[in-house]
Amino acid sequence: MPMNPLKPGCLLIILLSVILSGCIHNSGKNSLSIVSGSENRELEFLLKEFGDKNNASINITYMGSLDIMKILEQGGGDYDAVWPANSMWISLGDTSFKVKHTASIYQTPVVFGIKKSIAGDLGFISKEVSVNDIFEAIKAGRFSFCMTSATQSNSGACAYISFLYAFLGNPEMISSGDLDNPDLQRAVSELLKGVNRSSGSSDWLKDLFLASDYDAMVNYETLIISANNRLREEGREPLYVIYPKEGVAMADSPLGYIDNGDAQKEKLFKKFQDYLLSPPVQLEIQKTGKRTGFIPISAENRSVFDAADGIDINRTLSIVKMPDAATVEAALELYQERLKKPSLTFYCLDFSGSMGGQGEAQLKEALRNLLDQSIAKQNLLSAGRRDENVFILFNSEIMGMINVSGNDPNELLEAYNTIYGVKPGGGTDMYKAVIGCFYLITTNDNKRILEDYTTAIIVMTDGESEDSLKDAFSSAYKESALDVPVFSIMFGEANPNQLNDLAALTRARVFDGKTDLVTAFRNAKGYN
Repeated sequence: MPMNPLKPGCLLIILLSVILSGCIHNSGKNSLSIVSGSENRELEFLLKEFGDKNNASINITYMGSLDIMKILEQGGGDYDAVWPANSMWISLGDTSFKVKHTASIYQTPVVFGIKKSIAGDLGFISKEVSVNDIFEAIKAGRFSFCMTSATQSNSGACAYISFLYAFLGNPEMISSGDLDNPDLQRAVSELLKGVNRSSGSSDWLKDLFLASDYDAMVNYETLIISANNRLREEGREPLYVIYPKEGVAMADSPLGYIDNGDAQKEKLFKKFQDYLLSPPVQLEIQKTGKRTGFIPISAENRSVFDAADGIDINRTLSIVKMPDAATVEAALELYQERLKKPSLTFYCLDFSGSMGGQGEAQLKEALRNLLDQSIAKQNLLSAGRRDENVFILFNSEIMGMINVSGNDPNELLEAYNTIYGVKPGGGTDMYKAVIGCFYLITTNDNKRILEDYTTAIIVMTDGESEDSLKDAFSSAYKESALDVPVFSIMFGEANPNQLNDLAALTRARVFDGKTDLVTAFRNAKGYN
């Protein structure tokens, strides 16, 4: 089957993805199964406390905002309750109106956290800072930042929508028509060029930041506080919090019951919700750096919100209003297809003999979700007009390569059809494929690639690779000094140790596709 060679001078693309971790579903009448945003991990001790006191099981599964929205679109699945970061995702997803008893558990604004020395050099300390001030500093190359994907994670979506408001001059409410403004599109696109790493999870973004040495990140105030605690423990420089004066988006952490007609579940849910909203528990929530609306920040908890880090709990924040559902959907589509920093993604696809049968079918179905733009659009994974996608097919050797530039739906579908015609056979050596990706990057203009694209490698494999080139890849990666993550999607008999080693070396993560490869693939792509 002929394959298109990588066109000379053509840039490459990365892919990352988001989220799906957590506990199990529904295990009995005295249990609650909750689908939640990852920012609630810090509150697991409270869930355990409630369970112990009430002989109940509180099971939580962490997902990205888009996945939570889609579960609600499908009626809530097997879940009893939903706990996203923002009410917006319930409004967008709960079209059958099954969610009730919704209440905000805490609030936290989405802010810029910038290394204190950089914030000082920029003159941002103890000063009103506008989005335009940040924009000019990024254009001048004075700092870059990490941010979650606006189409996969609430913190990224909130930050992006607040940028729209700022560049539109803070209207009372954004409408779909406002998004057609070419000056707005240019400004937001230019600002997003400052993103140097993306993620599908706010909590994972914090962990990535702590494992690295980046200038700044856009994230929840509560996660900046958590990061600063760790940075100080490690003797590292803390982040200084910036609340753009045009306004910030507020995550309101709504907890709602998914009504499936079970009166006993509903009673347990209300008891659990009342527990979280009780004054003693609200004080415990404050200790994790979250603001609570039902009681003020207590004197004993004020030190958690360190004014030396720019955190100001006395300040009246200007809160941007979330647009209506149609405008939010249009804004996210615009972000994905035109405004976000283009991605250069390498897909290393295992076509070894062990892939025959179910593995081959799953892999091709996952690719269809990406390359058939009518499907990709539904998952907010449409290709961007400047994206570069490189598909490297491997077994014990590199079998071939296909490169697609841009988002022409016919070209993307042609690539899918070509890959669909390939049949598995032979052994498995993913290291050759990954080394091949780095060869392609390092023989191009590295600096321009890393500045102009978010770059990543995604490996999909079902087996254990020959490891003769493992050390060669490790050495090549370290010598390159490139910040290119290698994400893996594990299914079949893939060796988790090999994949975890790749993720640890490149500050990436492994997605488990053993039960649902298509969802794992979509989540992985959300990280880029």
